[in-house]
Amino acid sequence: MKKKIKVVMLHRHRFELWNAPGWVAERLRREFPELEVVHLQSYEQLDAEIGEAEGYIGWSIRPEQFVKAKKLRWVHSPAAAVHQLMFPEMVRSGVVVTNARSVHGPVVAEGVMALLLAVARRVASAVRYQQRHEWGQMAIYEERPRPRELRGATLLLVGYGAIGRELVKRARAFEMKVVVVREHPRKEEGIEVHGTEELDAVLPRADFVVLAAPVTPKTTGLMNRERLGRMKSDAYVVNVGRGPLVDEEALLEALREKKIAGAALDVFATEPLPRESPLWEAPGLLITPHMTAIIDGDTLWARHYELIAENMRRWLAGREMLNVVDKSRGY
Repeated sequence: MKKKIKVVMLHRHRFELWNAPGWVAERLRREFPELEVVHLQSYEQLDAEIGEAEGYIGWSIRPEQFVKAKKLRWVHSPAAAVHQLMFPEMVRSGVVVTNARSVHGPVVAEGVMALLLAVARRVASAVRYQQRHEWGQMAIYEERPRPRELRGATLLLVGYGAIGRELVKRARAFEMKVVVVREHPRKEEGIEVHGTEELDAVLPRADFVVLAAPVTPKTTGLMNRERLGRMKSDAYVVNVGRGPLVDEEALLEALREKKIAGAALDVFATEPLPRESPLWEAPGLLITPHMTAIIDGDTLWARHYELIAENMRRWLAGREMLNVVDKSRGY
């Protein structure tokens, strides 16, 4: 009997939604009888299983575990961000890495629109007045900047991957002007596109700056004190990429000194955000707990399975796979 191809699955996270339900492994076994699918429940078990694995489905793997995986040919991350996998041993290897950007992109883009509307229409202020049982209509109107509409506003989008492409569709439906900054600019119909070296030049035009770029050495600390200082005083920053894209100390300073109108952060350098963090009390800051990618678990994992299964078919047949990560770029 031909030996089965071993695939190890490992999803262990403090947040239940990010852990693959048992049916995912069971369905893979039924649909792909040529596979031995091992669904682990802890990272302590990985050392004993990874040595014979040819495929690995999981958020992360330590470098010392990776070097034991002599037969490994494919790693799939159920996340969009893969910076935790881009250690030198992985980058230098011939292992193909894929991610779930096509699963999360539409969901996060919708979440961005919710944040844009929330800061533009002063929803957080309305909630505060509700908690005090106060009719805050005049008070909210007198806040600076005043409530505004998205129509006609300029959205500066930093990063044009799966999230960015989906966000552009939604922003254009709101009749916003879209300016994109990306590492490798090329013409896009109906969109103004610039290279990352032009970010400083276009920042002063933006009403809303949305960060949806991957974490790389070039993007870490992208929104620093100098760049925040280039923004208009009535502009907002929204970060749904990863926490390290923003210099949090510089942002805190900009908010306290009212150099910008406000910000909405869904991601942070340290998560969960520590209770003692001064960001909780920052004026004009809307905090959401890394929730723009959150939807019903059954829906989310059905989409994950569809992608995993399609890539499994392609992998077994030796065909080009979906969502392949460029390891030299880190995304």
